[in-house]
Amino acid sequence: MRRIFGPEQASQFDPFLLFDHFGSPNPQDYVKGFPWHPHRGIETVTYLLQGEVAHADSIGNKGVIKSGEIQWMTAGSGIIHQEMPQLFKGEMQGFQLWINLPRAKKMTAPQYRGITKDEVVVVKQDDATIKIVAGKIGNKKGLVENLSTDIEYFEIELAGTYQHDSKKKTVLIYVIEGSLKIGNTSISHHHAALLEEKGEIVLIGKAHFLLIAGNPLHQPVAWAGPIVMNTQKELEEAFRELEEGTFIKPQPDL
Repeated sequence: MRRIFGPEQASQFDPFLLFDHFGSPNPQDYVKGFPWHPHRGIETVTYLLQGEVAHADSIGNKGVIKSGEIQWMTAGSGIIHQEMPQLFKGEMQGFQLWINLPRAKKMTAPQYRGITKDEVVVVKQDDATIKIVAGKIGNKKGLVENLSTDIEYFEIELAGTYQHDSKKKTVLIYVIEGSLKIGNTSISHHHAALLEEKGEIVLIGKAHFLLIAGNPLHQPVAWAGPIVMNTQKELEEAFRELEEGTFIKPQPDL
């Protein structure tokens, strides 16, 4: 697993908390997976480029995420889930992003959204082919909307030049393969760039990359393991509820 950034750098990447690139051709590196564990106060986005990951959670979702598919989970007030990679012929590879929730939505009802490979919206613009996970390109938008956080998440194949007009202040670009040039800065594969101003971004190169963007929350962060709240008291309450068995909150019938 390659951690692009985590708790130590999270304040720079606000509203994003953590971003991992995981993968291996050796099943022994991943079959142990991530057994049952809790989350509160965040959203997690798992994007599987190649492989299969079995998922189950405390709000009744169960299934297998396959190559090219996305799992967008709003932990909100609390969810317990497991993510267990399955044996796969070839290199299992994907990404996980943690997004902080605004203070007012930390205890929102948990939600789960799975997107199959065939459901991903694809557009062509300039010299780029863009898969829209969340956000909008022209008049096309991704299937993930009405989220607790307003995020753009694009997977881009570029062979030349692409201009992206960002309306977000925090823009993360991660190069999966190839290389990119932004102004006078070059970014090679398995490296990331952080842009912190709204406006037009001109990307030049031959590359496969992710462009992820959002607006800073500018709020205090209290973080312990899989739980991210605003105060130490809220953290202590979450872990006490885990011990007492009251972590999962009853949800109103829809």
